Formats: sequence, C-alpha cells, structure tokens
Amino acid sequence: MAAFDASHTTTHGGRIGQMFVSMFSGFSAWNDARVTRKALSSLTDRELDDIGLNRGDIDVVSNYR
Repeated sequence: MAAFDASHTTTHGGRIGQMFVSMFSGFSAWNDARVTRKALSSLTDRELDDIGLNRGDIDVVSNYR
C-alpha cells in the first residue's frame, strides 16, 4: 500500500530558487519604472504641471537610473 503525505511543505530550489526570485523581482521593478517613465514622458508639459511635476522629475518619480 502506497501512502502520500501532503502535510509537509517543500521549498523549491533553495539558494537557486532565491536567485530566480531576486532576478524576477529586479526585472519587475525595472519594468515598472520603465512603464512609469514612458507614461510620464508621453504627457505634455501642461499635463505634468497639472499633477505637480516637470520633465526633470520624471527620473526621480519613476526611480529610473
């Protein structure tokens, strides 16, 4: 008779898994900053002024460096 114990959780990958999580997190943050920068860059100076920003603020707001 075979038994399957589903009460134990397993970690998948250890350090290698953490590396992929870290890489995905970094990529996700970079992509969020890229999308934000692109959206803000497409606004006119008047639209940026309406939300209290100017062109020089785009890099700071999007955390893009």
